[in-house]
Amino acid sequence: MRVRGAAALIGAAALMLAGALTSCASGAGSSSGDGSSGAAEQITLADQTVTVYAAASLKRAFDELKTEFEAEHEGMTIEAIVYDGSSTLATQIVEGAPADVFASADEKNMAVVDDEGLAESPELFATNTLVVAVPAGNPAGVTSLADLAKVKTVLCAEEVPCGAASVKLLDAAGVTVKAASLEQNVTAVLEKVAAGEADAGLVYATDVIGDDAVESFVPEGADQVVNRYPITALTNAGYPEAAQAFVDFVLGDAGQSVLKSYGFGSAG
Repeated sequence: MRVRGAAALIGAAALMLAGALTSCASGAGSSSGDGSSGAAEQITLADQTVTVYAAASLKRAFDELKTEFEAEHEGMTIEAIVYDGSSTLATQIVEGAPADVFASADEKNMAVVDDEGLAESPELFATNTLVVAVPAGNPAGVTSLADLAKVKTVLCAEEVPCGAASVKLLDAAGVTVKAASLEQNVTAVLEKVAAGEADAGLVYATDVIGDDAVESFVPEGADQVVNRYPITALTNAGYPEAAQAFVDFVLGDAGQSVLKSYGFGSAG
């Protein structure tokens, strides 16, 4: 009886091993022909989150990109998008902020992150130019860059991309402006103009689209001062695949279509 019992146990073990090997072989054969791992890859990517640090001028476009990205990438979530001046964001990232993706309004601040070895492979994805914004009705009668020296004008601080571009534009026109305030992002400039706290300000062309509280015009020479926007997944991203997926989405046709609808130019 003992011999028969041992034989039965050995036979059962052999059947279990054969079943396991068959299961493994079946799983290995389920990979798609393009080298992807099918269902296994979907499980890997599911429930991954991404935190994006993006220039303030990108807010409206990236809010929509977030919605479209999540709709097309089931299981992935843009946990947060932090908007601010690119110089502020770059400093925070270098100091260890929990960002997975960085989208800057200029190449200079992306270089700050890249020089620290934190940028995976920055790529340009959009361009932008400056306009003069004034409160609706243009109460101060501002019609040129020269007028900015005569009225209450707010500008971005020089270390911020919109500020650096403003300095370049004004210098080229030979106009010296004593700003009433220097703001840390372009959104703050637009808010002061829209609220009537300033007679004019230099902001991006994309900022004034659809804003009835302000009017704008393109100053002479604006086409010569172009901001180029780079984006990158960060090397210390919590979920590298998801971070790169968002970058690829922004660079792809769907992302570029959204950016164009908000007035951004192509980086190509």
